[in-house]
Amino acid sequence: MNHNLFKPTYLKELCQEYDLIPSKKYGQNYLISDVPIKKMLESADVKKTDTIVEIGPGFGVLTFALAEKANKVVAFEIERKLEKYWEEVAPKNVEVVWGNALKEFVYRSQEFGKYKVLANLPYQITSNVLRIILETENKPESVTVMVQKEVAERIVAKPGDMSILAVSVQYYGVPKIVCKTSSGSFWPSPKVDSAVLHIRLSTIDCRTSDFDQMFFKVVRAGFSSKRKQLWRNLSEGLKIDGGKIKELLVEIIGNEKVRAQELSVDNWVVITETLEHLNT
Repeated sequence: MNHNLFKPTYLKELCQEYDLIPSKKYGQNYLISDVPIKKMLESADVKKTDTIVEIGPGFGVLTFALAEKANKVVAFEIERKLEKYWEEVAPKNVEVVWGNALKEFVYRSQEFGKYKVLANLPYQITSNVLRIILETENKPESVTVMVQKEVAERIVAKPGDMSILAVSVQYYGVPKIVCKTSSGSFWPSPKVDSAVLHIRLSTIDCRTSDFDQMFFKVVRAGFSSKRKQLWRNLSEGLKIDGGKIKELLVEIIGNEKVRAQELSVDNWVVITETLEHLNT
């Protein structure tokens, strides 16, 4: 482990050496505290037998910690200027995959066998990365990521404050906030605080891809307009008679005037199953 990676002065030297300016586009804010890293390793329960997938290793402050604890680390890096750096410093059990993780992950995930995801995610791609990871056929055992604090809080929301993002993540697993991290733990310091989010994926999944598609079609319709009650959104979005939707909501929720943000994932599953039967 290179403890110099926690020093902004050393990071500045590396950036100059490899002609890098920390990119807002790629969300390049380098972690300069080892506390969140220890929390990530602990919550993910990283073992010597594990394959770990990392997204956006940068100069490797998390990567090196993972390499010491895991059997293999596969790190997706988009910044080609770092190729020479990783050629020189990569531990033997680290494979760097060059390219956009949003495009490469789905193809490579089939090769991983059982694996866990750990990453300090760029804020701009958090939702897209989580969607791709959670929807891929070969899903990880768990996902442990550093994300914007407000995003983490939205993901772990309870009925009453639900969003499409919260429903989408909770459909696949159980998320929890492990710890919060101040903006001062990064260089350059971002304008917002962060949080370590751990998602334990469901081990039993009897749902089909067809059901998944129907589920998210229903959810998107339900959240299409915050100002409208759920029955109207579903009726308009799915082209189903409003009276039938009201009856369905009374039967399932006990309230025809409910709004999308008030429903749990289980509520959405039952609604989807009921709507499937209506269509058959």
